[in-house]
Amino acid sequence: MGGRENSDEAYVLDLCDEVLGEQGLRQHRFDWLLGDAGATGTRTRLPVDSYWPGHKLVVEYREMQHDQPTPFFDKPGRLTVSGVERGEQRALYDARRDAGIPAHGLHLLVIRPADLDANSRGRLHRKDRTADLKAVRSLLAAARGTDASPQTSWASDEDRVVDAFRRWLVVEGWTPVAPTDRHTDIEAVRGAQRLVGEAKGRTTEAGTDADIAYGQLLRRMTRQSPDTRYALVVPSSSVFHALRVPHQVRSQLRIGVYEVTDDGSVRICEA
Repeated sequence: MGGRENSDEAYVLDLCDEVLGEQGLRQHRFDWLLGDAGATGTRTRLPVDSYWPGHKLVVEYREMQHDQPTPFFDKPGRLTVSGVERGEQRALYDARRDAGIPAHGLHLLVIRPADLDANSRGRLHRKDRTADLKAVRSLLAAARGTDASPQTSWASDEDRVVDAFRRWLVVEGWTPVAPTDRHTDIEAVRGAQRLVGEAKGRTTEAGTDADIAYGQLLRRMTRQSPDTRYALVVPSSSVFHALRVPHQVRSQLRIGVYEVTDDGSVRICEA
């Protein structure tokens, strides 16, 4: 039997219910979280995957179509009420959740297949409940700030950096869109401008990771337009290493360095 109740999303949210000791409100809709206006001017309330009022917590389980182009879900060529294709609208609405939920005093945890035991297609094929419960418990503890000895994985910290940068982009008037290159961490547009970003989380090899990130950005430079710019997004601990490339070189390549602090703030590094 198919359906949402038998999906990977439902499995992950069931694990959250078990860890939290509270039944979450699935597909909950807040009055302040709205989609774009349709032809009649009506704005639909956007659902969140699950909300636990007692913990002031929202969990979003975002499968691969949220982070890379997926024709089956995106329906290329078919425009939504937002005037963009479904992939771009999904990214826009995800960014709206990312910015709005914390702004209303709630915790937000985004769980991705890579946080659990997923295959290359992003499916939770084994569903090892013991291992997955352990992973979910750690993610929930970190999200609520209750982990006595937090050991956030480097991969999870990269997600933290990307999510914080995406929220900042929305505030700055950018619209996150499905990346042109599926390996790109984040891509956004603002009018005629386009920003292509590579993100790194906390790591034991910050210098090496920064060098790798620059190389990854160079491979993304397939557009000649000066309206396309590039972003290297790093945590505070990696800023020194990211700025080792001289400013004049970064300027010629249209690369900006952005710092994401431990509290999720973003600043542009000019040095």
